[in-house]
Amino acid sequence: MALVVSVGSAQALDGREAGLQATHYALNHIGVNSPNLAIVIASHQYQPREVLSGVTSLLGETPMIGFSSSAGLTHEGYHPHSVVVALLSGDFQADTMWLPGYAQSGRETATKISQHVAARVERQSLLFFADGFNGDAEQFCGALTPGLNIVGALSSGDLHTGSTYQIAGNQSGAGGLVAALTRGNLKIGIGYGHGWDPVGSQFRVTRSRGFWLRTLDGRPASEAYAELFGYPAREWAFPPLNYLARLYPLGVEQGDEVIVRAPIRVEADGSFRMNAPIRDGIDAYLLVGSRMACERAARQAAQDALLQLGDVKPAFVLVLVDVAWQMLLKAQPGIEIAAVQEILGTSVPIAGGYTLGQIVPNEGTPPKFLNQHIIVIAFGEVTQE
Repeated sequence: MALVVSVGSAQALDGREAGLQATHYALNHIGVNSPNLAIVIASHQYQPREVLSGVTSLLGETPMIGFSSSAGLTHEGYHPHSVVVALLSGDFQADTMWLPGYAQSGRETATKISQHVAARVERQSLLFFADGFNGDAEQFCGALTPGLNIVGALSSGDLHTGSTYQIAGNQSGAGGLVAALTRGNLKIGIGYGHGWDPVGSQFRVTRSRGFWLRTLDGRPASEAYAELFGYPAREWAFPPLNYLARLYPLGVEQGDEVIVRAPIRVEADGSFRMNAPIRDGIDAYLLVGSRMACERAARQAAQDALLQLGDVKPAFVLVLVDVAWQMLLKAQPGIEIAAVQEILGTSVPIAGGYTLGQIVPNEGTPPKFLNQHIIVIAFGEVTQE
């Protein structure tokens, strides 16, 4: 059976109606095929139980995972205050997991996933979404079985209240992790990249505690940014600067490479709330993004995903983009989708949303936790000899 995918999106006043309409559209365009897996991207402005009610009223027991986002993305572009539903039908099986304890312990959640995967002989791919404000994604990645074929992202939501949600089956809530384990005739290609480059400013991380980066060069982090950008330090603790700080992440040294670490917001005391710990005593470099660099990164990510598929044609693409891209590309919303379509063409169904972190497989070692990236995940059908 060929891999068939349909994507629907809808806007409505309440989440149930938006979920119902998006699912109805996707079902109408998948033909006679029964979906094996549903992926739902819903506006954080909707109540998760309402979205779930609308989607499951039409899908019943279909395996499903989903996450909250500040906006949805499809092959038709950018969809604020919406629900996006992707339905996949083909010669594969999907099991879904709801792990509500992710925020309390990323390590325990990783152990449960690794045990679940080890219980099956067949090779599996794992797609997951987790809370973007609560939980330690680096701890989670470090505790996973090395070489696990896993990809996913941290859900975004209301930056003011720090709330996101996740959906799996008939369950939803905050602080959890949802996963779909797929096996069968599916092949997945993954590409990723970012559009942020160093601009010459360098800091020493002088005090960091857990997720809070307290001081750079011996003074509150907001003071270091105030000097660079010309806004008073106290203004960085209030909208819009306390959220726009994510546009200006830090490149920090980790082993032989420099990785991107971005603030979620600036706190009242001038510290940066991160979603990955940063060690004291390391050097950090200011990074600045540009539209051209992001478009280039999106095209390259799509190209890399296609290369991983080899001679398999993509039937569906899931695009997971850092929320910083939404901020940076506000004047041209959805331009990252247009860049991906330059490589894929316009006929391939696309679904996606904005995230607060991304996780990609890392050959032979635990997965990588990223900030500020775009991930392009291309799904194709493996034909049997």
